[in-house]
Amino acid sequence: MSDAEWAVVRDAMPVPGWLEGRGGQPESYCHRQMVDAVRYLVAGGITWRAMPADFPAWDRVYAFFRRWRDKGLTAEFHDRLRDRVREAAGRDVEPTAAVIDAQSVKGAASVPAATRGFDGGKKVNGRKRHIVVDTLGLLLAVMVTAASVTDRDAGRTLLARLHERHWRVTRVWADGGYTGRLIDAARDVLRIALTVVRRSDDTSGFTVLPKRWLVERTFAWLMRSRRLARDYEMRTDTSESVIRWSLSMVMSRRLARRAR
Repeated sequence: MSDAEWAVVRDAMPVPGWLEGRGGQPESYCHRQMVDAVRYLVAGGITWRAMPADFPAWDRVYAFFRRWRDKGLTAEFHDRLRDRVREAAGRDVEPTAAVIDAQSVKGAASVPAATRGFDGGKKVNGRKRHIVVDTLGLLLAVMVTAASVTDRDAGRTLLARLHERHWRVTRVWADGGYTGRLIDAARDVLRIALTVVRRSDDTSGFTVLPKRWLVERTFAWLMRSRRLARDYEMRTDTSESVIRWSLSMVMSRRLARRAR
């Protein structure tokens, strides 16, 4: 990270308990080095044991990553950056509209059989990333499942998570995979108007569809991180954490450019 980007990241990082007088042992490592190391792994797609010697020992970096994942600090860090990006864009911190979609990716040999499956539509054996983004393409909710899980089934849980965290969202755009009872359940239970943006039958080739292109752009941002080119993680919550780290890099760089 540049100094300008580190200034953005440092302000968004969760405050350790020992600094707030809540007890605990002070960390013996530099947060900037740890964050840089995790970002290097996510962007470069390396294994943990291939961490360059310029960074702290790989097991210390992994312990930092694991603690942030299990304590919810990665999500807190990501959400703080998202709030700052929305404010910088002149938007309210809490969104009122979102877009939902899913992406199937191949699973590496490290992905256990219990959390992997086959997506018959995309012909992919691995996992599926279900995400909800706001109208800026910023992540609001994420869930990683086996690729065999349908969009409708995962959509119920994902929309419930979205409503719990972002209760002001009342409209969500989706593709044809989210039709059926999910629309009624979203309206009656969550008070969310799920609108399906369909592709015209007489259209051939690539077409930019209204609203749906926003979430497709977010998937393109994720593909810049080589660790996400396929799913290498044994646990689905680790995959979700890597997705948040990837998008946190996009947001921190955007904020650093604005601060120049």
